[in-house]
Amino acid sequence: MERLKGKVAVVTGAARGIGFAVAKRLLEEGALVAMLDINRGVLDESLKSLGAGEKARAFECNVADRNNVKSVMAAVELQLGPVDILVNNAGITRDAMFHKMEDDQWETALQVNLGGVYNCCKAVIDGMRNRKYGKIVNFASVSAFGNMGQTNYGAGKAAVIGFTKCLAKESARSNITVNAVAPSYVNTEMLHAIPDNVMEKFLTAIPLGRLAEPAEIASVVAFLSSDDSSFVTGECIVISGGSYT
Repeated sequence: MERLKGKVAVVTGAARGIGFAVAKRLLEEGALVAMLDINRGVLDESLKSLGAGEKARAFECNVADRNNVKSVMAAVELQLGPVDILVNNAGITRDAMFHKMEDDQWETALQVNLGGVYNCCKAVIDGMRNRKYGKIVNFASVSAFGNMGQTNYGAGKAAVIGFTKCLAKESARSNITVNAVAPSYVNTEMLHAIPDNVMEKFLTAIPLGRLAEPAEIASVVAFLSSDDSSFVTGECIVISGGSYT
């Protein structure tokens, strides 16, 4: 199935984990994919592993840097064409209990997790409005509903949900849908350092009894990026294996 044939998609944080899985799935769906990440070395390796030829391109980008985002999006359009789909996946954690949290941990997390979404949407929204078409998928998290040691991350992700709902209302008349996904625990490198006893507690709280796989998150993003979701906008889809219902 090639639901996205002829579409140009941008995926941020695409070098590994969920972002890489999303880029791979969108390619399989027929899209031309711009893979953005701050880690150029890993990004180039990931792009090579896809074997997608000219259908995918790698762009080094710091989503927290507004001018950098503008120049990268201009390069994407020059090489691949106008952006039809934007997936704001790039994010970081700077975890600490609030009473021990340093100012830079708070500011850096918000600059990337919320500011990055703003910067990337700002860079493509005028073009989408002019062409009367666009699909934006923002990554929130179940941490938006509360998680110890993540006041910075949770605040940013909660703000992404609010941002998504507001932008969806503003953009609907331009045939642009804006949605969010809020995954819980996903089987990525980030979780591999968690001790087994802690992981066991996580799993007992998930009715399906396992972690999500990156490809399972990517399948929801692919749906929201396609015209199969043409009447879905302003939603935040929680992907938690039943943990947050």
